[in-house]
Amino acid sequence: MAEADAPACAIEDHALIGDMATAALVSREGSIDFLCWPRFDSPSVFAGLLDPAKGGHFTIRPKLAGAATRQLYLPDTNVVVTRWLSHDGSAELTDGMRPVCGEDGGGPQILRRVEATRGEVTFSVACRPRFDYARARGETRRGKHGVSFRFGELTLRLASDIPLRVRGGDAVAEFTLKKGEVAWFVLDGGEHEPLSADQAQLSLDEAVAWWRRWVAQSTYEGRWRETVTRSALALKLMTSRDFGSIVAAPTFGLPEAIGFGRNWDYRATWVRDASFTVYAFMRLGFRKEALAFVRWIAERVQGEKDGVIRLMYALDGGPAPAEEELPHLAGYRGSQPVRIGNAAASQSQLDIYGELLDAVYLNDKYGQAMSADGWTRTRRIVDHACAVWRDKDAGIWEMRGEPRAFLHSRLMCWVAVDRALRLALKRSLPGPVADWTAARDAIHDDIWNTFYDAERGHFVASAEGDALDGALLLMPLVRFCSATDPKWLATLDAIKRDLGDDSMIFRYRCDDGLEGDEGAFSACSFWYVECLARAGRLDEAQLCFSSLLAYRNHVGLYAEEIGLDGCALGNFPQALTHLALISAAHFLDRELSGRRSTWRP
Repeated sequence: MAEADAPACAIEDHALIGDMATAALVSREGSIDFLCWPRFDSPSVFAGLLDPAKGGHFTIRPKLAGAATRQLYLPDTNVVVTRWLSHDGSAELTDGMRPVCGEDGGGPQILRRVEATRGEVTFSVACRPRFDYARARGETRRGKHGVSFRFGELTLRLASDIPLRVRGGDAVAEFTLKKGEVAWFVLDGGEHEPLSADQAQLSLDEAVAWWRRWVAQSTYEGRWRETVTRSALALKLMTSRDFGSIVAAPTFGLPEAIGFGRNWDYRATWVRDASFTVYAFMRLGFRKEALAFVRWIAERVQGEKDGVIRLMYALDGGPAPAEEELPHLAGYRGSQPVRIGNAAASQSQLDIYGELLDAVYLNDKYGQAMSADGWTRTRRIVDHACAVWRDKDAGIWEMRGEPRAFLHSRLMCWVAVDRALRLALKRSLPGPVADWTAARDAIHDDIWNTFYDAERGHFVASAEGDALDGALLLMPLVRFCSATDPKWLATLDAIKRDLGDDSMIFRYRCDDGLEGDEGAFSACSFWYVECLARAGRLDEAQLCFSSLLAYRNHVGLYAEEIGLDGCALGNFPQALTHLALISAAHFLDRELSGRRSTWRP
């Protein structure tokens, strides 16, 4: 096989498997072409999606001329099945990771089950790890229990009931199965004895059962149950079982604009995901995950001084790594440079105080009451928000230019103070209520006086211009203004006019100093749906929501953005998008259940 024999698949041609320690993208051609090992934020061992020639991959595929492919998740699980269908035969590949693996000290374990389902089928296998973001190949050895790949202290072991050969430092094989015959491939860290075929089947069955038990906790019974459940399953895959944090996406370097440098690393935890995560998981009945995330946030706050918090952290709560370019990688479809780490970690983004306080408020209301020490720390954060809300910052979209006065940043400072006042007044918690009330009212008045453009008849994104941005859609969602206020409705219509394309909403149209035109922002699109629903425009909201569902990929996942041609752009799958989907589906279903539709095409 040639070095680059992994099929060059699009971002959207993938499903996600994982064990809440790391996650892998499995293409509909049978290739694992993205995997960081042994953790989400570890260096990649397979990055063929970013560079088919150099990145590395683990491919299993049948030799069936002209075969059609189908890929699906086993219902209510994160176990994926890839099928090939042709006149000459058919085959099936089942991929999963044991979600409980690692709780006993072991590392990740990928289970790959191959079966001929019709006729006699020949398969080819190539496992080509490329360590340290494809900067090293490591040492390969063939042993009693399969093939091991070593780089420094890191070991990968591929075990199989099929004989494996070593060629050019890679593990390869070719074998033939008759109908009903099965072969197994298990990739792990070599900590334990290899699994027999029966043990591998038992492990896969346990993974299926584990996921179905987890899904059974869901309290959502709305009309989009399958879609909401898939989003919840994707979010669970992006949570860290070790720390309770959640990655913004399990990938790095996937471009927001093909052929350009809008390529970022999302394998860290953004504080702004807090309120969305807590809201989504609590709404669906997954209180354990919501509480774990709140505890993780509380630990971060405890370690900071004077109420100042960072906008993002590494999964273990430490500083996010510095940004670094990987010039040796070609990039997805030539999109360079590929980056790891994220320079936005050093930015000032004032909206994080509101998102954090909203999460704290929701947890206190629906989860666990706040401790005395927790309230003391919360007071410091609120006091800091009161002191800095007038400052300019980089904003939610992490603009890499001069700081500006963004409406959304001040909006979320308002949320921070508002939620603190609700806690103080409803829970009889001590605090400078008069000072906070004055600050909240001052921010409220400033937003109306500074950011409402009477000439244009709608709100604007920043004090320095007259452009709109998708973050304005959060104004009624955080209950700053009525969802039916005429001035807000005019803003909603202006967003559709200036930022909309079909059901898709772009986050902005202004020059952000970067090359290339990005796609529509998936989360903004679902925020737009919820705004329509809250405004009582239910028929329009339902049509828009249904249109957006047409842009999900074949297994129900969304990337960060949607291209004008409908392709997936940006890191994949993105947590914020699936959080926004859950919120929109929950509210829209509730409103639709209250009346019969009068819409006619």
